[in-house]
Amino acid sequence: MFAEAAYNNGFQLFFQDAKEVRGIKTRMLANNTDRWTLPYREMEKLRQFRSDMIIAIPLLLISIPPFANYVVFILMYLFPRHLLIRHFWTSQQLVEFQAVYHSHRAHSYRPVMDALMRAVPSIKDGNLQLCLMELCGKVQSGGHPIVSEVHALRTLFVESNLGLKRMYADDMKSLCSLLFLTSHLPSFLIGLRLNSHALELMHLDRALSQLGPNHLSDAEIKQACYVRGMNGYSLSSSQCREWLAQWIQFSIHLRESETSLYLHGMVLLTVNYPQPHQCWLSHRDQGN
Repeated sequence: MFAEAAYNNGFQLFFQDAKEVRGIKTRMLANNTDRWTLPYREMEKLRQFRSDMIIAIPLLLISIPPFANYVVFILMYLFPRHLLIRHFWTSQQLVEFQAVYHSHRAHSYRPVMDALMRAVPSIKDGNLQLCLMELCGKVQSGGHPIVSEVHALRTLFVESNLGLKRMYADDMKSLCSLLFLTSHLPSFLIGLRLNSHALELMHLDRALSQLGPNHLSDAEIKQACYVRGMNGYSLSSSQCREWLAQWIQFSIHLRESETSLYLHGMVLLTVNYPQPHQCWLSHRDQGN
């Protein structure tokens, strides 16, 4: 009975979101509105619903044959994290599953930082080379950088091998994990997808800046942090708001050509907040 009630409630939430998305798109069409000019909540609704549908559509197709829906129902009950979208999760499952997904994302922290360190010798500008080396050293020592330290390297992430157009394939694959994107694609497609997703988040950040993060509920704040690389469900609401304010300060000054820096910021500005990540602790232990 509990499972049936949970699924019925999940479907109600899903169809409610679908109705809201249809309304948003209808107004966009009627008013000839570009999606990047939408208010924050509407823009985020479209982004999240698209993400949900990517998971839901394959499951719906599988359940079409006669009696297949019974098998699908059993699989959904046994593997809710893999087969169900967030509408069908309990509040406890939401926290647990997001923590699992974030732990997978965290596996890319070391590879991303290692790629930055490998880029240091190829930088011709001595000042930029020193700034990048100091920033990497600070992060790998467990420090949390300030926005100006990251902004000081903006040109590096456009013109050098750190830009998406010139980045090595393996380094782009490490960035895919930050956005939960598949890395099993040709390099040029990976670059296009990374750039597209980063641009979408940058537009969301600008819309959020106009709205004001203080207007978001605690649940919205935690989800906003999560989408940008920080597991807000492991932080207090005040910590989430503090971190998101710093992130908006970092993001709104970036140009559309600086998507690579935006993506690297999802490591540089998240990994050691509010305390050093365990990957650096294990790194120091291995070095001793």
